[in-house]
Amino acid sequence: MPDQTFLDWPFFEPRHRDLAAALEAWCVAHLPVDHSDIDAACRGLVAALGAGGWLQHSGGVLDVRSLCLIRETLARHDGLADFAFAMQGLGMGAVSLFGSPEQRAWLDKTRAGSAIAAFALTEPLSGSDVAATSTTAERVQGGWRLSGEKTWISNGGIADIYVIFARTGEAPGARGLSAFLMPADVAGLHVVERLDVIAPHPLARLRLDGVELPDSALIGRAGEGFKLAMAVLDVFRSTVGAAALGFARRALDESLTRVSSRRIQGAALAELQMVQGHLADMALEVDAAALLVYRAAWTKDQGAARITREAAMAKLYATEAAQRVIDTAVQLHGGDGVRHGSVVEQLYRDIRALRIYEGASDVQRVVIARSILPKEAK
Repeated sequence: MPDQTFLDWPFFEPRHRDLAAALEAWCVAHLPVDHSDIDAACRGLVAALGAGGWLQHSGGVLDVRSLCLIRETLARHDGLADFAFAMQGLGMGAVSLFGSPEQRAWLDKTRAGSAIAAFALTEPLSGSDVAATSTTAERVQGGWRLSGEKTWISNGGIADIYVIFARTGEAPGARGLSAFLMPADVAGLHVVERLDVIAPHPLARLRLDGVELPDSALIGRAGEGFKLAMAVLDVFRSTVGAAALGFARRALDESLTRVSSRRIQGAALAELQMVQGHLADMALEVDAAALLVYRAAWTKDQGAARITREAAMAKLYATEAAQRVIDTAVQLHGGDGVRHGSVVEQLYRDIRALRIYEGASDVQRVVIARSILPKEAK
């Protein structure tokens, strides 16, 4: 059983502790799932999470502490379950925060687990540089015509509904983008490539060939797409840190079990001071990451308009720290640590992408630096 004492920190209310206990029991009963067919596993996880009521937290009024607790707990049990939950929230984040009543009707489906959501922002030439988005949305009679390409889209190919960002041209750069709600069955949307990665989950490259959407598909106002995207990432970036924290906690737990049971020269590995030093460093990294993650979540839940700095710190530190913790866990497991299918080997593959998506680590460093530099130095 992982350390739960952090739930007594003042960031949390009794309802958060109840949530964590209930979800832990659900995870023990339902996770992990079979990953042999990733698409089927994700569809099944979304349906199961919906039936369990956990996706109610993924849309509508967003409590960031709850989102972080759920992601941390799911990630500790099954990285794919964390992914399935996270994408329901991120995918419909713009609708939760800015959607019209008509658009918000989709939240009933995504929260029930009967529809799968996706967030289509990244392009081949505009990953971290959102302002370089080249997909276009042209005004036509009664709506918009979208053309362009998106890539590295999570749930691409299995999603029922996409939030997609395109250039509408109200101003140059980031000020000329808009967000649209796009059903997966529209004419002109093509899944041109499925992308395989080291920790498999559904990813695809999409092409839009003159996709026509009605005026009602526009989320918020034209030209506000960048603001919408950043507001969504402001909420969900902290939860990426929470997922990394879940991976790190699992790695620490596996390591404690390993060094307590594995013997060398007649004594448990845990009796070696060097091993104890590694364990101490791992515990320190886990607690420091948790403090940053739940500070950011608490700050947002207290009504802060933006938590760009806090979220960037949480995401950067938690993902980088989890990589170090998991690497140490692999080392403590020796040969078993690199055996395909072992828990720590899976964690080693799971953690790597978190240092890249939703703002790579170096981008977070830039964000943090700009938040503390004097205006004239930025």
